[in-house]
Amino acid sequence: MTARLSLYQKAENELYKMDSSVKTKFYDFCHQFRLDPDHPSLDLKPLKGDGRIFRAKIDRSYRALLARAGVGADGIQQWLIVAVRHRKDVYDQLSVAVNRVTGEIEFVDLGVVGQSVLQRAGLQLTPATDDHDAPIPDEQAVPAEPTPAPVVTEQPAALAEPFLTGCAPEDLRRLGVADALIDVVLTVTTEEELDQLIVGAPRLTAEVLTGLGSGMSVDEVEREITQPASAELEPGFENDMAAALTRTAVTTVDDDIRNVLAEGDFRAWKVYLHPTQRKTVERNYSGPARVSGGPGTGKTIVALHRVARLAGALPPGHGKPILLTTYTKNLTADLRSRLTSLMDPALLGRIDIKHIDQLAQNVLNENTAPGAQRGLITDDRALDVLREVLFEHDEQRWEAEFLFDEWEQIVLGQSLATRQDYFKARRAGMGRALNRPERAAIWKLLDQFTLRLGGMGRETWAQAAERAARYEMERARKIHNRAEHKAEIGGGDLAHLDDNSSAMRYLRHRYRHIVVDEAQDLSPAHWKMLRAMVASGPDDLFIASDTHQRIYDRQVTLSTVGVNIRGRSSKLTLSYRTTQEILDQAARVVRGATYDDLDDGTDTLDGYHSLLHGPAPEYVACADWTDEITQLAEALKQWREDIAQPVEDGTVRDPSGTMAVCVTDGEMAGRVATDLEMKHGITTATLTKDGPQGGGEVHIGTMHRFKGLEYQKLAVVGASDGVLPRTALIEKYATTDPKRYERELKKSRNQLFVAATRARDALRISWHGRPSPFLPL
Repeated sequence: MTARLSLYQKAENELYKMDSSVKTKFYDFCHQFRLDPDHPSLDLKPLKGDGRIFRAKIDRSYRALLARAGVGADGIQQWLIVAVRHRKDVYDQLSVAVNRVTGEIEFVDLGVVGQSVLQRAGLQLTPATDDHDAPIPDEQAVPAEPTPAPVVTEQPAALAEPFLTGCAPEDLRRLGVADALIDVVLTVTTEEELDQLIVGAPRLTAEVLTGLGSGMSVDEVEREITQPASAELEPGFENDMAAALTRTAVTTVDDDIRNVLAEGDFRAWKVYLHPTQRKTVERNYSGPARVSGGPGTGKTIVALHRVARLAGALPPGHGKPILLTTYTKNLTADLRSRLTSLMDPALLGRIDIKHIDQLAQNVLNENTAPGAQRGLITDDRALDVLREVLFEHDEQRWEAEFLFDEWEQIVLGQSLATRQDYFKARRAGMGRALNRPERAAIWKLLDQFTLRLGGMGRETWAQAAERAARYEMERARKIHNRAEHKAEIGGGDLAHLDDNSSAMRYLRHRYRHIVVDEAQDLSPAHWKMLRAMVASGPDDLFIASDTHQRIYDRQVTLSTVGVNIRGRSSKLTLSYRTTQEILDQAARVVRGATYDDLDDGTDTLDGYHSLLHGPAPEYVACADWTDEITQLAEALKQWREDIAQPVEDGTVRDPSGTMAVCVTDGEMAGRVATDLEMKHGITTATLTKDGPQGGGEVHIGTMHRFKGLEYQKLAVVGASDGVLPRTALIEKYATTDPKRYERELKKSRNQLFVAATRARDALRISWHGRPSPFLPL
């Protein structure tokens, strides 16, 4: 090999959309270029405008645009393919530079800028000279005549006001906008012109302009977008293309290029790490750290890359010193699958991947004698047991739901072991106040309730988590005491203790590093257990969360459970998954509500934006249930037809698993599935904790089941008043427990927010009767 080739991300995106015949020729081109860049068939020549850009021949019609990227450590010349274009779309004004903020290689194509903007900027595009400009003898070929260059005319006396008012060239330069686009940006006069420019701009430039265009100030953009993406650059960095290549997200062109092209742009979403995320992943933290952000901003990708980075730094060994955990079983399976594509199998084997309740069960099994384990009971069944206790005591002052919340949130949440502990416990956010006699009565009832469960040999998931936390905290205490004793005697191996197998577990904590995804749904007991599983110190806990997506009533202040994230928090604001049109509507669902930041502050969606655009969400009012299902079926059939449209090479995409229907509860999910299949011939698969069950083309599930998932097109049905929120269940709290009522309303809002942001391209929401008050109508 005499040359190494890499693909710029935009070049990948262009290749995905091309005919398979072009992809095949491109693969052959890469093979030939790597062997001999100067082979006459490639016709490698520099463009006149930017000496760093070369064009080379793929076939009679298409050209690869490349930039020299220095020499690798092995002495091989490096080239970066920045674009794949039809020859008529190659201009001398194409340019490559190293961004002054990120240090990445950036490719700028003024050909994507609107003609009127170019005229106002006084720019004229010149088609690059090509020795193959003769007409192509193929009726199907794209005409090779060059696009007429814009005519520069005298500007009118009264110019339209720039769209980005208050921005000076030095502001844009400081924010990291590509030099070649600064003058053009300042001539943009409408939002449409700005959007057109953003589509073809380098990534950081596009994010900066999107932020400015959405109303963020220069200072806000610098703080939220530019600073997180900045890199420490050495003097002369702008001329060191080899170093810049190491900072640029590329795909190395090798024998797997066919697979890369076949995977399409979903590959980029699953594994691509943006510069604004890379610093969060690679930073060394002195203690627990957290990354937050709205749906689709890449929190999970950051968590996965963080795991890979920590695993790569482990010393040789065979244990599993890294834990990756999340709230549910199906999310754990998804994390495992995605991590597999990021890591070497040997390193993957050193990572423990478990959902949080599985982790708690492992702790309980380890500390429970064979045959003495308690069976798990659902919350609904446990509530029935509590109602029996209240009936037997003829207790009518409190409802079972209130006492169950008190038990989970306060007694279990704070690991209260005695009545005196309960008397002193803080009950912030629980609503109605309780005096000492009331607390005494409640403690007696809850004590009877737990005894009843124990007599049945049963416990709830919350109980199991609290017991596991206590076992693990006791283990951590013994580890600490052992370390102190060892220090007191001047070191040594404590051989007399280490020979005791039961004491071996107290040599060290279970894990060296713990990474938590979807952290907003964990309970206080979960956090206490995790805190005890890893020693306090550098890079001990890494947390990814978004409290706007909290769909369980578990509000935790991390500092109260021993997790201090002060000064080690970062926020992601750019969505890679959902269009701006969907984000705008979803944000309106939760607007006005206050959200915590898992500590003592608040979290907002300020600056949350997307570079993707698509149709506005569709809101559909229906006459009744039959009409709603009928219209849903028609929409699904149209979506199926749209997705299955043949692409240029004749390939037909299978729409199965790309469409979904989201509902509020399991009963409605079953009803929708039955009606679609029996009345409209649409096959379905039901989302469960173990993933989709059934081979149907449309996935159906509750809002809880859609957590962490994404679909190209998604419909929410049954979004009626009285169903969302479930008025019959919560209305009683409006007068008896106003704070609980507000918590229930927020939980319902969050569920709709989560559901809406599962859609990538198209969102449809329907109802019959009165619409939900949460809908942004």
